[in-house]
Amino acid sequence: MVAVAETEPSSLRVQDVSKSFPAPDDPLTRRQALSNISLSIAPGELVSLIGPSGCGKSSLLRLIAGLDSPDSGELLIGSDPIHEPSAERGLVFQDPNLFPWLSVRRNIEAGLVARRVLREKRNEVDEFMRLVGLEAFADAYPHHLSGGMAQRVAVARALINHPKVLLLDEPLGALDAFTRMRLQDEVLRLWENRRTTMLLVTHDIDEAIYMSDRIMIMTQRPGRIDRDITNALARPRDRSSSEFLRLRSDILELLHFAGDATSLSA
Repeated sequence: MVAVAETEPSSLRVQDVSKSFPAPDDPLTRRQALSNISLSIAPGELVSLIGPSGCGKSSLLRLIAGLDSPDSGELLIGSDPIHEPSAERGLVFQDPNLFPWLSVRRNIEAGLVARRVLREKRNEVDEFMRLVGLEAFADAYPHHLSGGMAQRVAVARALINHPKVLLLDEPLGALDAFTRMRLQDEVLRLWENRRTTMLLVTHDIDEAIYMSDRIMIMTQRPGRIDRDITNALARPRDRSSSEFLRLRSDILELLHFAGDATSLSA
């Protein structure tokens, strides 16, 4: 049986957010990473964020996760302002960041242990391992896993907390092409089952088109949202269809004007 979300997916709103950081060569000087950036994501939407390298995509995700604070502006989950990290916002990085001394089961349980709810939610661990197809590897350790399997553990660890929003920071970027496509389908299957609101940062245009309801394009630093494209292609999507390729071509052209298109996957 597929796990059922305890919490309803929530909207996400970023309103006029700016963020700067000290310059590496001069700590007294600050460099603007994000400038008055605004975006809105409806409950249950899967949205991709793409743009030139260094435009502030990961910085924005850290702000939404509550790991950093903006210089100005407001971030909201539903009607609640974001001020600090919370289990209601799951975050999956490019590196799975698994605890090497813990088994697959223990890694997935880690968030429940931290929240002191493992006893009442222990039955969900097996359910989530089945959800990501790892029940046969419950007692394996991270060094026994392939890159794709490790990322599935990271996704399960984030989802078991029933987040209102799942933030994905290039989670498939380090995988080979075949594994990456399989994991794209896995993430889509989880999303279709649970309808968790998801924001995906990716450098891969095909990945953004294949997975997303909408694709937001950021400008060069300081980053802001330059275009917001609705992706109306029917699911499941055919990467070789004329409509898919036409949208890909349109986005490549937009990225050429937004900044360094050569830094994104073609």
